[in-house]
Amino acid sequence: MSGLLSFLLMPLAWLYAGVMAVRNWLYDTGRKSSGNFWPVPVLSVGNLRVGGTGKTPHVAWLVRELLSRGQHPAILSRGYGRRTRGFRLGSPQETAETFGDEPLQYYQEFKGQEVPVAVCEDRLTGLSRLFAQPQVGAVVLDDAFQHRRVQPDFSILLTEQHRPFYEDYVLPAGRLRENRTGARRADAVIVTKCDSDLSVTRRQEIEQRVRHYARPGVPVLFSTYAYSEPVPLAGSAAKMVTCGPEIVLLTGIAQPGPLRDYLVAAGYHIVHHADFPDHHAFTTAEIARMAAHCGPGRCIFTTQKDATRLLAPALHTEIARLPVFYIPITVEFLADGAARLRQLLPAALKPQAVV
Repeated sequence: MSGLLSFLLMPLAWLYAGVMAVRNWLYDTGRKSSGNFWPVPVLSVGNLRVGGTGKTPHVAWLVRELLSRGQHPAILSRGYGRRTRGFRLGSPQETAETFGDEPLQYYQEFKGQEVPVAVCEDRLTGLSRLFAQPQVGAVVLDDAFQHRRVQPDFSILLTEQHRPFYEDYVLPAGRLRENRTGARRADAVIVTKCDSDLSVTRRQEIEQRVRHYARPGVPVLFSTYAYSEPVPLAGSAAKMVTCGPEIVLLTGIAQPGPLRDYLVAAGYHIVHHADFPDHHAFTTAEIARMAAHCGPGRCIFTTQKDATRLLAPALHTEIARLPVFYIPITVEFLADGAARLRQLLPAALKPQAVV
């Protein structure tokens, strides 16, 4: 967004920020009720900015950490982009259209480890339904930082290195969902998508800017993406081909830039990038147009989240003819970030008394 347009929209941003400030004040002072006593620990991963801060791989990191501690975690998401409503528990019959692409990605990743994944736009209802599931020992809330009706036991706030919340403005002048001071609700702040060689000096500068808004003593950690080898998409022709250096890239995510940079650095030449908005529902016509760029020796690379939408039944015929691979993403922390976050979890996982 240009500086001039942001300036012109600033009065609307002040109005929106004021409305959100009043809403937060009502919750902070107890004038609006917020559930905060749960039979099992509830942990939240969210952000202040609209889209693209890396919630999905950080939720996955947290779930894997809980599993390694012998916990029995579940995941609750709103299920953004789905065409259904109400509470739904992940099952083999769900699609990105009925369940949401990110929750479906969680379900596919953890289905062999007995991690229930559910979606519900009302998080209180979703939590109560999840608590009824057998052996749920903790719940990770995906993208619930602004859902004030739920007060988690531990809240992680994400912000990108190259688009930090402290340099942004409230909608519509910027991309923040609420004022920067909302960061005070976080129990830990993670600066995401960092350059892997981010210097100590630069980390200190960023931490100082974050601490201007976060509560005193709240840890500020730094993470980066780690990309894995391409994985053949089920139902595609990927297993029958050998990929050359020329590829077609298909994305429907908020920030495809880091993936592009990784692929170029890995020696691939992107001959065509079919770039769509976040959570885009691909059509057969769009897949066909993209396929026109997929000549001999060329493969189609996409993200793991986009792969869930490519499995839509309506696309089976088109996808079956194409060599499609997805690139898994995991989170790695810089310096001692992972150890510091692990140290915080025991207190957060202490069961709460129900009153």
